[in-house]
Amino acid sequence: MKRRKLKNAFMLFLFTLMAAYGLFWLFWILGSVFMEGVSYLTPSLILEDPTPPGVEGGGLRPAFVGHFIITSIATLIGIPIGIMAGIYFAEYREDKLVEILRNVTELMVSTPSIVMGAVVYAFLVKPLHHFNALAGSVSLALLMVPVIAVATNEMLRLIPQQMREAAYALGAYKWQMIWHVTLKAAKKGIITAVLLGVARISGETAPLLFTAFNNTDLSFNLLKPMASLTVNIFNYVMGPYDYWHKQAWAAGFILTMGVLLFSILARLTLRTDFSRIFSGIVDSIFKRR
Repeated sequence: MKRRKLKNAFMLFLFTLMAAYGLFWLFWILGSVFMEGVSYLTPSLILEDPTPPGVEGGGLRPAFVGHFIITSIATLIGIPIGIMAGIYFAEYREDKLVEILRNVTELMVSTPSIVMGAVVYAFLVKPLHHFNALAGSVSLALLMVPVIAVATNEMLRLIPQQMREAAYALGAYKWQMIWHVTLKAAKKGIITAVLLGVARISGETAPLLFTAFNNTDLSFNLLKPMASLTVNIFNYVMGPYDYWHKQAWAAGFILTMGVLLFSILARLTLRTDFSRIFSGIVDSIFKRR
């Protein structure tokens, strides 16, 4: 008994030490981004266009706008496809294609992002003979889909089979059972999967170098090159000018804090039952009438 307790204490100490080691570097990175980024953060960084190389000042307005556009379109493409793929894997397991498609999807999760960018380059950039923002969104969406699909599949498979059978016993069709029973029961896990997918694409640089590339001007044309925050950070960090390095630190801080804020808001949303709030507002309106 003493040997077992001694082994347990040793393993607990070892795991705690490894966790502390990982957390140390995590907080060191976050602390460095915070300290350097805040010191160089100015309103002109967001509101002004970049100056010519070697001329101090300016900002990264095209990069902020472009990054928001590319990421938003990728999210609109990736979330529904990823969730529907996860539903297909979990609820239609008897289909012969499920096992093959699930294995391919799990393989795509570990595919390097630069490979995904090269594939999209071959299909959406090379035929058009120029870089474009739409190709960048598609490449990011392809990175998001397998993450959401695999996580959604795992969440739905945790739902007890008795809940599905109870829905069928009440006369529900399969799509009604999926929509009203399994999805509602697994909504927290699915939203977490969506957050993981968004976090995966928010900081990607390699696919955008192959697809959207970059642009020093503010552009809203999805069929032309478009600036993005990650590519600008990469270019500025590698550049020779000190003010480029400062702007890169500030942009990195904003990107990190944006992802953190989005995660906090999403978790607060999970704790709030907006369906009850909405139904209460509707009931109060009709009662007044």
